[in-house]
This record gives sequence, structure tokens and C-alpha cells, in this order.
Amino acid sequence: MKSEPSVFSIDDLARRPGRTDSWDGVRNYQARNMLRDEMQPGDCAFFYHSSCEEPGVAGVMKIVSRGQPDTAAFDRRSDYYDSGSTPAAPRWYSVDVQLQRKFKRVITLTELRAQRALAGLALLQRGNRLSVLPVSSAEWKCILSLAAD
Repeated sequence: MKSEPSVFSIDDLARRPGRTDSWDGVRNYQARNMLRDEMQPGDCAFFYHSSCEEPGVAGVMKIVSRGQPDTAAFDRRSDYYDSGSTPAAPRWYSVDVQLQRKFKRVITLTELRAQRALAGLALLQRGNRLSVLPVSSAEWKCILSLAAD
């Protein structure tokens, strides 16, 4: 799950009560479908810092809620407001996440690209700009092994 650290960083999540917050503001239908339909409480996700000086995996979060309507879409003051999304017919969804582990160092995009085991990682595919991406079990283990350094 990607976020720009200037908007919401792993340190921001660490400061939230219970180290938990809503992963909101996703405005892509494919990513929305993953949040709404696929993510389940107990699933884990990497926290990836994007669009920054050194993009990379900063830690691990646990999904602590099922997909739910993204209330930011209903708030006219929010950057994520969408007049076409209503409580009766929500267009956008979010999940609540809880920080499990902040890595001692960010596992950089360059490091990820250097791993043969990650050649199929969706994040590394040309033109992929989704903020929520699947990670296979083998890819998960490989990334975690890089964090053990």
C-alpha cells in the first residue's frame, strides 16, 4: 500500500492512537476493489513510501477492518471529496490499518529491483501506478528478508 510521506507517512501512522488509522483517499477503481472485496482483517500489507526522494518499503501494517465506505469522499472540505459518492451509494472504500513494524531502514526501490525473486512484483512493472498492489507469498518473504539486514 503506497502513500506519499509528505501526505501520510509510516511515522504518522505510528503517532495515531493504537497505531491505527483509516487508509482512505484511494481514487482508482482497481485499487478500490482490492480494499472493498479482497482485504480482510488479519491480512498484512507493506507500507510503501512513494513519490519521495527515496521510495521504498518502510514497514508492515495489519488490516484491522473490512472494506468500508471512505467517509472522506462525503466531506466537502476533504481533498478526497467526490460529489458522485454518497453514503447511500458509496463509490470509494477504505480499510483500517495498524502499524505492526517499522523497518530500521527503508527497503529502497533500487534494492527491490535488484532481487530476481521480485521480477514479477506488481510494483516493479512498467506503468503500474496503483496505490494498492498484490504481493505473493514468495515476494512477501523476499522483502521481509531484506528488512532483516
